Amino acid sequence: MKTAAAAALYFLTLFGVGCLLGPIRVLLIEPRFGPVAAVLCEAPFLLTAIVMAARWTPRVVHLTPRFGSMLLAGLGALVLLQACDFAVGKFLRGLNAQDQIARFATTEGLIYAALLVVFALMPVIANRTAE
Repeated sequence: MKTAAAAALYFLTLFGVGCLLGPIRVLLIEPRFGPVAAVLCEAPFLLTAIVMAARWTPRVVHLTPRFGSMLLAGLGALVLLQACDFAVGKFLRGLNAQDQIARFATTEGLIYAALLVVFALMPVIANRTAE
C-alpha cells in the first residue's frame, strides 16, 4: 500500500510540475524557438523536480527505500503519468494515441522519452542504500 501511495504522490508531483511548465513551453517558448529548443529549456526544470520528488516522496509515505519498492513506485508513477499524458493529449490537444506515440520518434519526443526513463528509475537512484 505504501508503494502505491509513493507512486501516486510521485506522479501527482510531476504531473503538477508538468501542468505548470507545459503551457509555458507550448505557448511561449515553442512558437519562438521551436519544439526541440522548448523541450531542452523545460528539461532541466523537470529533471530537478524528478530528483526532488523521488527523494522526498518515499519519506513522506514512510516507504522503506528498498530496490523493489522504489522500482515499483517509479514504474507505477510512469504508468499513471503516461495515462494522464494520453488523456491530456486527446482531450486538450485533439491527438489520438497513434499521433501521440508517433511524437516519440521526433527529436523532442526522444528527449521526453529519456526524461520518462529517468523519471521511472529516479526513485531507485535517489534512494540507494548500502545493503
